[in-house]
Amino acid sequence: MTTVSSRPESERGSPRRQAVMELLSSMRFAISLLTIICIASVIGTVLKQNEPAGNYVNQFGPFWAEVFAALKLHSVYSAWWFLLILAFLVTSTSLCIARNTPKILTDLKSFKENIREQSLKAFHHKAEGVLNETPEAAAHRLGQLLATGGWKVKLQSRDTPQGPGWMIAAKTGAANKLGYIAAHSAIVLVCVGGLLDGDLMVRAQMWFGGKAIYNGGGLIADVPEQHRLSERNPAFRGNLMVAENTASRTAILSQSDGILLQELPFSVELKKFIVEYYSTGMPKLFASDIVIHDHASGAKQEARVEVNHPASYKGIEIYQSSFDDGGSTVKLQAVPMSAATVPFEVEGVIGSSTELSNGKDKMRLEFTGLRVINVENMAGSTGQAVDVRKVDLRSAIDQRMGAGHKTSETKELRNVGPSVSYKLRDAAGQAREYNNYMVPVDAGDGVPVFLLGMRENPGEPYRYLRPPADENGELTGFIRLRAALEDAALRERAVQRYALKAVDPKRPDLSRQLADSAARALGLFAGLEKVKGQQVSGLQALSDFLESNVPEAERARAGEMFVRILNGALLELDKVAREQAKAQPLPEDKIQGFMSQSVLALSDAPFYPAPMTFLLKDFQQVQASVFQVARAPGKNVVYLGCFFLILGVFAMLYVRERRLWVWLSAKGGGAHAQMALSANRQTLDLDREFDQLATRLLGRSESTS
Repeated sequence: MTTVSSRPESERGSPRRQAVMELLSSMRFAISLLTIICIASVIGTVLKQNEPAGNYVNQFGPFWAEVFAALKLHSVYSAWWFLLILAFLVTSTSLCIARNTPKILTDLKSFKENIREQSLKAFHHKAEGVLNETPEAAAHRLGQLLATGGWKVKLQSRDTPQGPGWMIAAKTGAANKLGYIAAHSAIVLVCVGGLLDGDLMVRAQMWFGGKAIYNGGGLIADVPEQHRLSERNPAFRGNLMVAENTASRTAILSQSDGILLQELPFSVELKKFIVEYYSTGMPKLFASDIVIHDHASGAKQEARVEVNHPASYKGIEIYQSSFDDGGSTVKLQAVPMSAATVPFEVEGVIGSSTELSNGKDKMRLEFTGLRVINVENMAGSTGQAVDVRKVDLRSAIDQRMGAGHKTSETKELRNVGPSVSYKLRDAAGQAREYNNYMVPVDAGDGVPVFLLGMRENPGEPYRYLRPPADENGELTGFIRLRAALEDAALRERAVQRYALKAVDPKRPDLSRQLADSAARALGLFAGLEKVKGQQVSGLQALSDFLESNVPEAERARAGEMFVRILNGALLELDKVAREQAKAQPLPEDKIQGFMSQSVLALSDAPFYPAPMTFLLKDFQQVQASVFQVARAPGKNVVYLGCFFLILGVFAMLYVRERRLWVWLSAKGGGAHAQMALSANRQTLDLDREFDQLATRLLGRSESTS
């Protein structure tokens, strides 16, 4: 009769649980997790984190923006899968430590003195010798000798057929095994510290505390309570912007799809924001003089916050992160890009907006930024900017609209003065961003120009239109010339005057031909004709006309002649426009520079889409500091983990564990010694050390290694 015994369900499941535990605590599983974490960290470093969703759409397109959102790549360090991997890594490493630590501790206590005599002959490092003393006396003498050399020693007496024998077991470098525990413990501590200082606490409050991300607008004071985190929040990291002579207590925690507000147990009042520069224009100091107001006690504490020198209060660190405009007042002068618009002035505060109208056309002017100091590298397009925002103005100018040239010169640092940025938004909500400098800038060719920057999207660099400043340092001369170019009557007068001056009055036929050529050149330049089926203007129109109507072999000479005629006609057009406006003629020493730059600017002007540009006339600056406030309870845990990691790596790499055995047996009137050495790493130093030990312990001996 056969009996079949059934095992309990829990017992049948234990092999599976054992296999799972074996996998979790295995080195290959931990290395796989570390590899995934490293890849995710690279993605989090390359891809900007916690940016508004629109930024990813503008930069990568709708498809990839959706992919990033689905995989949470725009917030890698707070993604559920990243936190889950960290948790698994902590679990795996903890199980590995728990499984191996008892073995390591047992091995640390063990001298392995029960090793057999025959086993010593199998070691790579072994030696034999004869000592003129009894085995017991030799064992105590050699044990004492090893102990003085830093070895831990244990003696064991054995009975053998030849008589009593003694085994000397010694070891050193046991810290190597402790390095394993320290290094693996460091991984656990660093991961736990990262989890504590990450978004885990914030996410937990959103999951279990009823908190939600806010993605609306309006004032901070109007944000509902469900979007605010308590001041007792154990871990957070956010930004706090404070304008001069104001105070704030609510930090903003940026999330991928909105923000959360973090209440602080104190208010930060900014007394003064300080910026100092070296003579080269490099920033030397960013600092904020602040006063911390405690809400519970009413106490006040003054502090200075500098880069890499934070202030600390109630376990919250206050770092100098950046700076911004705190509500500066600006006065702008609207300068028409043609004669159709009437000049006017407008005032506003940075961050605000105002409505503009031109008949039925409605636009909104948004004041977005004011920069008082712009220290730029004006010497070449390859140099790096030295202002704090890292904008290379010369490089941007060299990439201006239309034709231009680039130069290679030595670095030249210069403060080019204040600049203002603004947006013009049409009735459909579409906006372009503009950046204009207050004073004309000499970009290196001796002609002061106004820098009128424009870009379609925030991710693009500014492209600059460079109209020249007239003899009074104003934009009036260029605007007058552009308006004259659009006036048919003034163009005709300029053409006739140019032809009369350039041709002998006795050759009226040549005068008429030259007048026709000049009129054709001005008309093409003004965009009055279609070339290659398209309505183009500027130098591009002349180039397309020559390609369509002049054989390739004659284009160079024809182009040179065409440009000479154009320059002469434009000079006469400027004189005619000045006479009509009753303005003084252009000084002789400024004619060449002004007209050369005017030709380039007039050619580029159609690519400047605004009907007017706004020049900065006056401002009243108010600065603001952007602080990063952080409560990081895991910081000390990470520091401890780093300390353990250094100790562990040092112990595993630079501490060698060695074990030594000497078997002493009676032989004649003395003792026969058989010696063996083992180590966790075989090195050339080990061979030398064994030879020294054999000589020291056994005297002249036969050793093999």
